Amino acid sequence: MNRSLPSFLAAAAFWGVASAHAATPCAEFSTRLPNVSRALCDAAQLQDSGVRSVNGRPLWVRDVDPGRASMRILVTGAIHGDELSSAAVALHWIRLASQPPQDAPQTIHWRFVPALNPDGLLAQPPRRVNARGVDLNRNFPTPNWDRDAKIYWEKRTRKDPRRWPGPQPLSEPESRYLHEQMQSFKPQLIVSIHAPYGVLDFDGPSVPPSRLGRLYLDQVGIFPGSLGNYGGVHKGVPVVTIELPNSMRTPLDSEMRQMWIDLLRWVHERLGERPGSVLR
Repeated sequence: MNRSLPSFLAAAAFWGVASAHAATPCAEFSTRLPNVSRALCDAAQLQDSGVRSVNGRPLWVRDVDPGRASMRILVTGAIHGDELSSAAVALHWIRLASQPPQDAPQTIHWRFVPALNPDGLLAQPPRRVNARGVDLNRNFPTPNWDRDAKIYWEKRTRKDPRRWPGPQPLSEPESRYLHEQMQSFKPQLIVSIHAPYGVLDFDGPSVPPSRLGRLYLDQVGIFPGSLGNYGGVHKGVPVVTIELPNSMRTPLDSEMRQMWIDLLRWVHERLGERPGSVLR
C-alpha cells in the first residue's frame, strides 16, 4: 500500500494541474499572448480536445463549421512555443471565421489549434521546443526520418538543442495529436502560423498564394520531419506556412484582416472551393 502511495499522489498532482489549466485557458493566454484580450480569447470558445501536452496542459481546439461545408481547413499556431504572435493571430482569425460578412458564402469548415505547444508557450521564458526538448516541427514521419532527421540535426544544425527532432517520429503527444487530426479531419489545406521571418512558404500541390497581406512568397526549403514536408510533399495536402515578422508582436488588426481576406480569396480561386459543393 505504501509503495503505491507516491505514484497515486503523483497522478493526483498531475490531474490536479491539468484540471487547473483546463479551467482557465484564457486567463493564461490573455496574459501571455500579444494583442489578445480576455474578451477576445473568451469569444473564441476554445474547447478541450481531450489530449494533453507533456506537462498535462490541454490542447485547445475550436471548430467553426457552417454545417454544409465544401472544404475543411486546419489552422495551427505556436507549434514553436516562443512564437507567441502565431497563437495570437490564430485567435484573431477565429473571430473572423466566426463572423463572416452576411453576403459571403459560409462554405468552409475551419478547425483551429491556436497553441499546439502550450508547454513551450507558457514556459518562463517561452521555449521553441516542448517540455521534453523536442522541436515538434521536426517530429513528423517523413520518409527516411530515422536517417535524415538525425543527419540534418547533427550536421546542419550542429546539434542545436532548439531543433532536436526527438528520439523517433511522433514521439510527442502534441505532434501525435496534429497527425491524428490530419487523418481524422482530413483537411484539404493546412495553414501553419509561425514567426519571425516575415515571409510566406508553401509545400504541396496547387499554385501557392503569391502574398497574404504584406507577406510575399519566399519558399525557405524542406526539412526532415517538418509539417510542410510531411503534409505538403508526402501526403499531398497543401501546407501554407505563414512566417509573421515578429514573434512577440502581432501585425496590426487591419493587416491580420487583410491576410485573412487574401487567404480566402486564394482558397476560392486556386483550390476549387465552390459554394454549391458539399463534402460527404
